[in-house]
Amino acid sequence: MTEAQDNSPDSGKSIAIISYILIVGVLIAMSMNSENKNRFASFHIRQALGLSLTFIALGSLVGYFNNIMITVSMWVFVSILWSYGIITAIRGEMIPVPLLGEWFQKWFKAL
Repeated sequence: MTEAQDNSPDSGKSIAIISYILIVGVLIAMSMNSENKNRFASFHIRQALGLSLTFIALGSLVGYFNNIMITVSMWVFVSILWSYGIITAIRGEMIPVPLLGEWFQKWFKAL
């Protein structure tokens, strides 16, 4: 395969989609992408890792409040970002998730 084929969205699409299956999917996608790095897959792995860590951090923080409104707001926020990320992966686009996506790309650039 040529380098252009290795970096096409089609060749990394399945890895990118798998990465959005919470933290387990991120780990599986990282191992699948470790040998032949695909730029598209790496982009979505960084997005999915950031979303998974955001979900865990917000869930831990929201757990201290016993308020259904705060809990539902957190779930809606994370669900919208997750949906946006997986839809862009399915479409073959490299668009960061709103609000946090650019930061995820900077923080996890080593992946």
